[in-house]
Amino acid sequence: MSRLEEKTIQTKEIYSGKVVSLHLQEVELPNGKMAKREIIKHPGAVAIIAITDENKIVMVEQFRKALERVIVEIPAGKLEKGEEPAVCARRELEEETGYECRNLELLVSFYTSPGFADEIVHVYIAKGLVKKENAAELDEDEFVNLEELTLDEAIEYIKEQKIYDAKTMFAVQYLQLQEALAEK
Repeated sequence: MSRLEEKTIQTKEIYSGKVVSLHLQEVELPNGKMAKREIIKHPGAVAIIAITDENKIVMVEQFRKALERVIVEIPAGKLEKGEEPAVCARRELEEETGYECRNLELLVSFYTSPGFADEIVHVYIAKGLVKKENAAELDEDEFVNLEELTLDEAIEYIKEQKIYDAKTMFAVQYLQLQEALAEK
């Protein structure tokens, strides 16, 4: 055991919902004292940086209840039980945007809030987009508007706080970096 690890003594599930569950853990700290930890369990998610042949970033505008506002984001969604992230990425891209892609590549995976949640997001880049005639439907509780932005427009959306979430800001910064490297 690392000198930084906390030993879990007891775990109690407080809530189990459609998206997350909340666990209360009693832990022994490295110094031998006891503490409580509130942990959000999440099945994981995918996010897709979808680039059109015209070099536009495909985004969705949607209302986020936790923020009580509309924001613009890259397409994303929760992994179903046992679902492979790449399969989920293709499904979410089609459901939210009506696009399918010829090329899908995993860029990175990261934890969103490791201080209290185990959610991991797998970020993919999708190219070779083709609009499907009979695309999969959105979930019944999901409502989005499709937007296709240039990189400059996306940067402006960040300044205006229309883009206001970490995964989408990451996507825009990744694309900025790729553009800067290509210019060298």
